[in-house]
Amino acid sequence: MNSVFIHESSDVQSKKIGANTSFWQFVVVLKNARVGENVNVCSHCFIENDVVIGDNVTIKNGVYIWDGMTIEDDVFIGPNVTFTNDKYPINKNINYKILKTLIKKGAVIGAGSVILPGVTIGENAFVAAGALVTKSVPDGMMAIGVPAKIIKNEY
Repeated sequence: MNSVFIHESSDVQSKKIGANTSFWQFVVVLKNARVGENVNVCSHCFIENDVVIGDNVTIKNGVYIWDGMTIEDDVFIGPNVTFTNDKYPINKNINYKILKTLIKKGAVIGAGSVILPGVTIGENAFVAAGALVTKSVPDGMMAIGVPAKIIKNEY
């Protein structure tokens, strides 16, 4: 079956959605977002306009994905992960500049972690639950702690 499931309580404005993708309760997806095939977006998530999400991605409850983010294929994002896209968030900042964040193929981001803007989470990298990621995580490595330290990925 090649269908898209959108729960009746969700507001999915984008038409750029791949087959077999599901949006559960209270999800908002803005009109210019691109979401791939076989994606599962759990309840209480928000996906802004300038966002690209690949295929076979799981986004657990309570995750907001802001402008400037790209999430490649086969990524898992745990519940309540916090992403940001502005390094210096000031109310009514006229010099606001979106910093791009890239989550590469096969990455895993653990529950409650915080990913600061402008970083790359490498291919098959692992961010431990509760980590505060301030710098890019190389391919195949693990980020753990506050602030996150890079160690060998034993996962």
